[in-house]
Amino acid sequence: MRKILVSVIASALASVACAQPAAQAEAPPSGTPKLIVVISVDQFSADLFDEYRPHFTGGLARLSNGTVFRNGYQAHAATETCPGHSTILTGSHPAHTGIIGNTWVDQSLQRSDRTVYCAEDERVPGSSTTAYTVSSMHLKRPTLGDYVKQRWPQSLNVAVAGKDRAAVMMSGHNVDQRWYWDGKKFASDVNKVAPATVGRADQAIATALAVVREPLELPPFCQAKTKPYTLTPPLIVGAGRFARAAGDARAFRVSPEYDGAILALAAGLIQEMKLGTHSTPDVISVGLSATDYVGHGFGAGGAEMCLQLLSLDRSLDGFFRVLDSERLDYAVVLTADHGGMDIPERLRAKGIADAQRANPNLAATVVGKEIAAKLKLSGPVLLGDLGGDVWIDRSLRPADRARVEREAIAFYKAQPQIEAVFTARQIARVALPTASPDKWSIEQRIRASFDPSRSGDLYVVLRRYVSPIAEPGPGYVATHGSVWDYDRRVPIIFWRRGMVRSDRPDHVSTVVILPTLAAEIGLPITQPIDGRCLSIEGVTCPSR
Repeated sequence: MRKILVSVIASALASVACAQPAAQAEAPPSGTPKLIVVISVDQFSADLFDEYRPHFTGGLARLSNGTVFRNGYQAHAATETCPGHSTILTGSHPAHTGIIGNTWVDQSLQRSDRTVYCAEDERVPGSSTTAYTVSSMHLKRPTLGDYVKQRWPQSLNVAVAGKDRAAVMMSGHNVDQRWYWDGKKFASDVNKVAPATVGRADQAIATALAVVREPLELPPFCQAKTKPYTLTPPLIVGAGRFARAAGDARAFRVSPEYDGAILALAAGLIQEMKLGTHSTPDVISVGLSATDYVGHGFGAGGAEMCLQLLSLDRSLDGFFRVLDSERLDYAVVLTADHGGMDIPERLRAKGIADAQRANPNLAATVVGKEIAAKLKLSGPVLLGDLGGDVWIDRSLRPADRARVEREAIAFYKAQPQIEAVFTARQIARVALPTASPDKWSIEQRIRASFDPSRSGDLYVVLRRYVSPIAEPGPGYVATHGSVWDYDRRVPIIFWRRGMVRSDRPDHVSTVVILPTLAAEIGLPITQPIDGRCLSIEGVTCPSR
């Protein structure tokens, strides 16, 4: 299989060939690391990590020789990109970060679009969930980078990601550089002079997009996963090889090239900004989004995901080799914002008989119309999507709101595809869980995502293996967002040169990452957080 874009762009940006030998010392470095690299692989479930781990030979193989928690969890119910990324470097669950979903409904907004995007500043005139000004204003907790800059103002806090919400939620409020792909070029919400690296990255991507991309070669392991599934004709998934016409930016995003470009820009920024060479620690957050786009567009079980993960393994190898060539003392954490469910059609072929697509009539707006007609009320009465948070129209009289709630609960409880429905009052009475995340009840998982100022009036739980994608279409055939472990379990990996390999069976949440990294660099965390420091090699946790 041909080299992925990271090799080409990293060379162009940094004049360092990714194929050169890594400059690794035999002995582990002494003292605290000078660069913290936090990598999130969007939709990289623990199931995928377990399956592909024996086949990794590059960057993911390197990390697998560190301290590996294969039973990591995005422990909350709202297993979406924004909530997941908000937990990674705040040490807090979405109930405390305030990021309860990628979007939520705010009925107090004085605009026709009452849905708020998690990384939006809706105070900007003309802002909407699709045309917005990027902001970290909704994130209620500081990140590792925020804490580092508060303690050491000269330290640098940098983020690069394929999605704005990933970059924002991992880097936080006090950021030196933050870049994300906007569909045409790298963009930033930080009002600072752009490093020259960014312009070179844009140009390198434009050059790559200008030519046809031939299909990737299938290694034997991926050939065994090649089986086409016809969904909504003529939509076929399972045997794609990422061929791309010249100029097709969407196909670029839904391919291994995308992560290569993000990693290349991250490597270039590390070099140009001299991250990791200062007397105090620097932080760079890297959000890799291609696995999520591939998962949504093709599902997790076919040739497409196989090519994506093996390519990511090589791209990460190229990225780490650039850092090695700079002789940096760096520590890495790799995790994911959530997992994902494969397409029901392939799951059924594997023997999961319960796998199915949701009835579109379960969507909140459809249910709301039926209830409104029955109760002779005007308006949609219910707001929300298919599963998850559902809001009751606040313009209704209190008595009518109560009637709508009773009807909605009765309706959902009678549906065979619905596991449970809870009111906000019920969830608010649940204590935020502190036990091992694999032991949490459904109510506790929802509680960890619950913010009374933003969450819905109801929370609707689809049954296990019921996909909320009722009708698959191009780019959207599989998804995540459920309370079930295929969406919650993610790997959490700590690595530093010289570490002894350790596979840890502990069930831990991503909120442990902040306190563990803070202890590694000698940074006290004085504000309340949900996570606890993990005792791993090279980390001495503060006494409680």
